[in-house]
Amino acid sequence: MTLKVPVATLRIFESAARWQSFHAAAQELGLTPSAISHAMKRMEDSLGIVLFEREGRSLRLTASGETLKLHASRAFEEMRLGLDMVSARKSHLLRLHSAPSFAANWLTPRLAGFLALHPEIEVRLSAGVDYARFDTDEFDADIVYGPPRQKGLDVTPLCEEAVTPLCSPKLAEHIHSVEDLLRHPLIQSEFKQIRWPQWLEANGAANAHVPLGSRFDRSFLALIAAANGLGVALESTLLAQADLAAGRLVEPLKDRNKPLTYIGHYFVCPRGQRPRAPLRLFRTWLLAELAVGGPSMDG
Repeated sequence: MTLKVPVATLRIFESAARWQSFHAAAQELGLTPSAISHAMKRMEDSLGIVLFEREGRSLRLTASGETLKLHASRAFEEMRLGLDMVSARKSHLLRLHSAPSFAANWLTPRLAGFLALHPEIEVRLSAGVDYARFDTDEFDADIVYGPPRQKGLDVTPLCEEAVTPLCSPKLAEHIHSVEDLLRHPLIQSEFKQIRWPQWLEANGAANAHVPLGSRFDRSFLALIAAANGLGVALESTLLAQADLAAGRLVEPLKDRNKPLTYIGHYFVCPRGQRPRAPLRLFRTWLLAELAVGGPSMDG
């Protein structure tokens, strides 16, 4: 079936439907409200349906308009994504995805160092708890929390992380033992591989009553809460490096407890294709910053 409506007119419709305003659509598209209105009237005449209900200056989509808006919005989003993917293939663009706390607390503060070494590379960084969708070609690599569950990936474990109690300097003045620790709220971090029961068992307090504190679903939020005196967080010193260095957080039982260690984060990218130069350079830099080795990606 031949499309009765030009793509340019569909673009006008999508904008007007999204804003539900001819004036706002005109501003977005660089047209006049009159041009928008006339284009929509011609479109309605061509399709033989009413898309907008006009009441004075107010505008409302009809049921047909809502249906068309849904599909038109999807179509233009797919085109935008396709254009982004094509443009992203330029040789010096690096598209990274990362677990949120690693991105916020460790990676982003250090990106300036990488870019100083490689000013020709443009980095696009996204953060989220969902794994990167490599099948859609949106990202070159992902830094994930926990062992990756996806198949078809090259996986590099990153450095070993130490998990230990962390709190504000003021609160630390009152904590000299595990018994002291249990007199203060213990901040809960959901979705963590190591949590308070494991640490308490390793430190001889398996059956102790735990004074549960606030609960957070991201490590960076738990660290912010601890730095602001809400209690004691059980978190990775890797993610807390900046706060520890600045004195916002301290280890109240440093050298008086048994930290638990584990591999928390993994660098992953699609298997079976030669990584582009920006990805190889970034991986080499990342491993050097974390002071770990790894197999070469040059082969």
